[in-house]
Amino acid sequence: MDDGILDEAYRRLHRTGPEFEGWLSNHGPMAVEALARHGHDAKVHRWLDAYLRRLDELPRGLRPIDDWRAALGDPKRAGDWLAHFDRELRERPWRDILGTWWPRLLPGIAAGATHGVIRVGHAVRALRADETSPDRRTELGQALAYWAARWQPVPGASLPPAAPPVGKSGQSGENGETGVAAALAGLPRIADRTGGIRERLGRLPDVPEWGSSLAALRPARTPAEAQRGLAELVHRASLDYLRYGQAEPVMLVHAVTAPTAVLRTLPELDPGLWAPSLAAAWSATAAVTAVYASPTGVAPPAVATGTPAEVFARAARHGDEHVVKLADAVLDAHAATGDERVLAAAGYAAQLI
Repeated sequence: MDDGILDEAYRRLHRTGPEFEGWLSNHGPMAVEALARHGHDAKVHRWLDAYLRRLDELPRGLRPIDDWRAALGDPKRAGDWLAHFDRELRERPWRDILGTWWPRLLPGIAAGATHGVIRVGHAVRALRADETSPDRRTELGQALAYWAARWQPVPGASLPPAAPPVGKSGQSGENGETGVAAALAGLPRIADRTGGIRERLGRLPDVPEWGSSLAALRPARTPAEAQRGLAELVHRASLDYLRYGQAEPVMLVHAVTAPTAVLRTLPELDPGLWAPSLAAAWSATAAVTAVYASPTGVAPPAVATGTPAEVFARAARHGDEHVVKLADAVLDAHAATGDERVLAAAGYAAQLI
């Protein structure tokens, strides 16, 4: 990966807002990070030349964020949140900022159709590769600001409290199933599958089985269990895309990419936050599945896979930001599990989108 190309791309993107056309998420920072990460640096600026034409200017602030709780979830304060995190990241180390704001933002994981947490996950991975880059710190700030401005809880979800600091050694947990597969299989569907994600999420409380389905995933008892549960969630959600992706090819990508972003961020968080992070990621994947997946799955057509590098190269040639981001996520799932079936999800998305 050419670090200079990614930083240049970030500088171009940081003059644009987190949304465009009123509410569509700016996928530019996430897509260019994935392209650069997988060695497709030469495509970054060409891809960005076309994408930038769609974007809006960076929003201006109204007033400082004095009461952060009151300002959460107010998209009119997006400019204020951008200024707030820009200032914080100039004054304090980025891990301190992430550690402070992650538990505050986590209950609102549905923000921007989960793009808030997804963008943070990409920014954290970029910073881990080069902590000295001011452009990557700026990107983390803009990602956190977007999450804060669009902060939105999943209806009915409640997160376990963060555990006391436990350190990263001795995180042994019991072996065995996490319950992810059974919990995903038991998710209900909303009857009215019209409208955008905010309207659809608003219908979940009217689904009688929704509360019990959210509670079906066993809470993690240790950090190791939380990490294992997140890895299994990404794995199973990737396989579910092959069964249900045809129903909503774009939106169901986020059932995979949201928990992937959380899993990527875990190493930079206090392990006491890992169990609530699993619970939040589960609520996001469950909600996206319940409001977008069809009641019954179908077998996908034959999809070419090949090596992980070949899978991502095809996604990069396709060029759609969702295809690129899903390929990036399923490569992580494949690396963690060795299950080659997940690689087909990227090719299936390329067929559908």
